[in-house]
Amino acid sequence: MGSEAPRRVTIHVTGFKKFQGVAQNPTETIASNLKNYLEKRGLLPGVTLGSCTILETAGDGALAMLYKVMESGIAGENDSNNEQVVWLHLGVNSASIKFAIEQQAVNEATFRCPDELGWQPQQLPIVLADGGISRTRETCCSVEAILDLLKEGHSVTISKDAGRYVCNYVYYHSLRYAEQKGHKSIFVHVPLFSKIKEETQMEFVAALLEASTCFSTCLHQHVDIIYLN
Repeated sequence: MGSEAPRRVTIHVTGFKKFQGVAQNPTETIASNLKNYLEKRGLLPGVTLGSCTILETAGDGALAMLYKVMESGIAGENDSNNEQVVWLHLGVNSASIKFAIEQQAVNEATFRCPDELGWQPQQLPIVLADGGISRTRETCCSVEAILDLLKEGHSVTISKDAGRYVCNYVYYHSLRYAEQKGHKSIFVHVPLFSKIKEETQMEFVAALLEASTCFSTCLHQHVDIIYLN
């Protein structure tokens, strides 16, 4: 018997626009410039950059664009049996000096300040059908394996708390959608460019895309929904 052909990996990237306290969001710059950057740098065979989308830094206000681009990811699949679709979401943590791979999202919207469309929920479930605000969804990407591939060249860690603001809100919706469609979803927080320069961040994201073999390695057959203690 011949060996199976390796699965192609198509990675769609999202970033965010500015928001209160962050006049220049590095993820907007990264997502806007990533295609051109990779045309010069290149990617490993079998890894393809799909769409790069800038989302409004808003809870419900980001969902229309988020779901539109995720649906387009399905429409763009040529052979679903031999292609893994990955959603890579980038957000900024202005207080951090490291990249953070987010392991999970929580079903809670508690915004510390109004989002860019003026919404400021407090202790609301993101998806009512999932139950209370203590429930979480975990990525089925192997975050430990991704960390091992990236930590030699970059300052990166694993996080179990994506906050309760727009990043967590979008990640929770993405994880839920990815489970339904057989995709993978991962969220990574990046620092400001004043903490880690732009060129280094571009190289980190390129390396993250090339760690995509780990994106296809599930820790569980389905994304788990668990309770926080």
